[in-house]
Amino acid sequence: MTTTVDLVPGLLTTRDAIAAAFGCGKYQGIEPANDAGKVFVYSDPSAGEEYGYTFDGRAEDDEFGPLYLYTGAGASGDQVPSGRNGSLLTHVEKGRELHLFVAAGKLPGSDTTAQRYIGQMVLDPIKPYVVRRGPGQDHKMRNVLVFQMRVAEGTTPAWTEADKLPAAVTSSIQILDPEENLPEPAPLPKQTGAKAKKSEEHSTAETVANIPAGQRKVLRREGALVKEFRAHLAAAGHTSHSFQITIAGEPGALTPDLYDETVHVLYEAKGQTTRPNVRMAIGQLADYRRHIPSPENLRVAVLLPSEPTDDVKALLSEQQVHLVYRTEDGFAGWPLA
Repeated sequence: MTTTVDLVPGLLTTRDAIAAAFGCGKYQGIEPANDAGKVFVYSDPSAGEEYGYTFDGRAEDDEFGPLYLYTGAGASGDQVPSGRNGSLLTHVEKGRELHLFVAAGKLPGSDTTAQRYIGQMVLDPIKPYVVRRGPGQDHKMRNVLVFQMRVAEGTTPAWTEADKLPAAVTSSIQILDPEENLPEPAPLPKQTGAKAKKSEEHSTAETVANIPAGQRKVLRREGALVKEFRAHLAAAGHTSHSFQITIAGEPGALTPDLYDETVHVLYEAKGQTTRPNVRMAIGQLADYRRHIPSPENLRVAVLLPSEPTDDVKALLSEQQVHLVYRTEDGFAGWPLA
């Protein structure tokens, strides 16, 4: 007799039941079910807390909507976007549904962990994961891949207040390499929503993350700008990186775009040269600079893809924020005066 599981958000089930119904493994956090056209993800925030990091959970909504963060596979050493992480990273490209479960305590009278089904998700098409620093099981700091999941269209997720990203216990600052080696995300399907389906049919839903195409291009442009400027700094003999700034009592981390260690300058990049973008960068730099070592000697700058208007230049000057922008020949405003 074939075991069936109807994947309805809010369902309480077990890994054994999902494995029996869909033909996947039951011991890892990321379990592909190739024949069923699915990838199952099991999130357990308490597992990370045991080692001193809290990357799993529902983050604050951003301009694109709800967001769930999930720490990738790899207990010790730097995590890499291959293996089980690769099966999650390529789920859209390979036409596989992504289904998220969260650990929900023990089943009554049992040592088996219950799994609460959150719903069908899709990786963020702009930035499928971010790189964070955290300890492994060997207690050594390493790079951690934190996947960014969006709700698939047609899904009402069954998350609760308990699923929110936990607040950091202590404040800390870690050196973080800029995220310039992220793979190019696979193109999203062209359709506009998720097809209705019955889970036992093992059909593959067509999912779309609800992110405007224009904004997607802007953010990719911003990443390319940071990468290009970092190469420019390296060619000049400068050492650059970023920071992961954790604030006690707050979830998540602050991550400035770029820090030039050689001359103690912090940069915030924007993919568009507009007043709203520049104003946002000014506010971000004002927040970041409070946490950077030796803030009294720190200089801050906005990095833009082109020259802004004269009044925006005046605004930056009055706020004591330097301006660097790309030109046909390189970068105007660099080196800083």
